[in-house]
Amino acid sequence: MDFNELFSAKTGRWFVLHTRARHEKGLADDLTARKIAHFLPLVTKVRYWGKRKAIVKEPLFPGYIFLHGSNDDTYLADRTRHVAQIIPVPDQDRLAWELRNLSHALDHNAALDPFPYLKKGVRVTITSGPMRGLQGTVESRQNIEKIILTVEMLGQAVSMELHGALVEPVE
Repeated sequence: MDFNELFSAKTGRWFVLHTRARHEKGLADDLTARKIAHFLPLVTKVRYWGKRKAIVKEPLFPGYIFLHGSNDDTYLADRTRHVAQIIPVPDQDRLAWELRNLSHALDHNAALDPFPYLKKGVRVTITSGPMRGLQGTVESRQNIEKIILTVEMLGQAVSMELHGALVEPVE
């Protein structure tokens, strides 16, 4: 189902489905077969297996898929055995707005990369490079060459490179 069609139908609520490991596409296929509205943001990645090169579509948020429907639809999704947890969404309008932003960026083939959703004061650990293992606290996170699209419900974000002249502050 086209993402914009999800908003033309006023009925239904958003739910976040936390899937079993690597079951996102299988769940999406099952939901499509059952005609249950859902959104699985996918990004194109180049992967190498030995000397083979493949272009694959991977979930932007591994382990998550967004369902738009009724409690009965979530029950049917849960019966597929792909779902580990159903997460209710307290702020429906915010999630819808965030997903609409992601969908718009994906429709225009924006290069999206997973980006840690860090706020000032969050304690972090460095996971690679010569400083690996060090812990610290985030003081600030500013780079006007990138715009950050967040999905607060998941506590995740993605970055998109953008020329600084194309952005302006929201008042």
